Amino acid sequence: MAIKKYKPTTNGRRGMSTLLNEELTKTLPTKSLLQKKTKTGGRNNEGKLTVRHIGGGAKRKYRIIDFKRNKVGVTGRVASIEYDPNRNANIALINYRDGEKKYIIAPQGLKVGMIIENGENADIKVGNALPLQNIPVGTVIHCIELNPGSGASLCRSAGSSAQILGREGKYVMVRLQSGETRKILGNCMATIGVVGNEDYELVNIGKAGRTRHMGVKPTNRGSVMNPNDHPHGGGEGRAPVGRKSPMTPWGKPALGYKTRKNKKASDKLIVSRRKK
Repeated sequence: MAIKKYKPTTNGRRGMSTLLNEELTKTLPTKSLLQKKTKTGGRNNEGKLTVRHIGGGAKRKYRIIDFKRNKVGVTGRVASIEYDPNRNANIALINYRDGEKKYIIAPQGLKVGMIIENGENADIKVGNALPLQNIPVGTVIHCIELNPGSGASLCRSAGSSAQILGREGKYVMVRLQSGETRKILGNCMATIGVVGNEDYELVNIGKAGRTRHMGVKPTNRGSVMNPNDHPHGGGEGRAPVGRKSPMTPWGKPALGYKTRKNKKASDKLIVSRRKK
């Protein structure tokens, strides 16, 4: 997928780029697979702000994605590759032989007209979903379940993937893109291939307005706030942080502070930690 760069006709255009989306084959989504998406503005059920810098943005509808891939024994044909405003990866519309339609995350190399399959008897082919224990060592995979039947939770974003390193009893050793190696139950599902739209990370947003269209509001520096609003605030003129290290608005160290629980149950499944 190519990237289009703009001429600097205005300050906002200078440096801006977009994806050409040449692999997309359909513009309008399938209505039966759409769902209403309400905006929260970063507020909880009490109306209190719980996540900062969320608000506005373009209206969008949620595309229902089949992350479980539990339709076993029925082949499907790729009908189209489509844009999804809710994620940085593209999605593929699958028409199954029994008439059902479903969306999946589109991997690299998936083309319109290709046949895909789910289940332990599926071929090792891009787009097919199998239990981890049925996938050969060294295969590159994405959309990985952590608990059988729960749906894919790892390697779902554009360009992401993992690799199977080996087997150990009922577990399969998987190396994630972060560098972490962990054990995952062999009956968890995973999809063959690498998630497509890998050039997404090369796009230069170019202007503040494009970020507002995504629903992201501006961020204020802590040093320009009052002391009751941020630990960095206060002082006459430009003042330093005044702490041993930069802090979050809630007084926690902002850099290098580990927030993971010491006795988390999944610690025993992590063979080696991610790279620093």
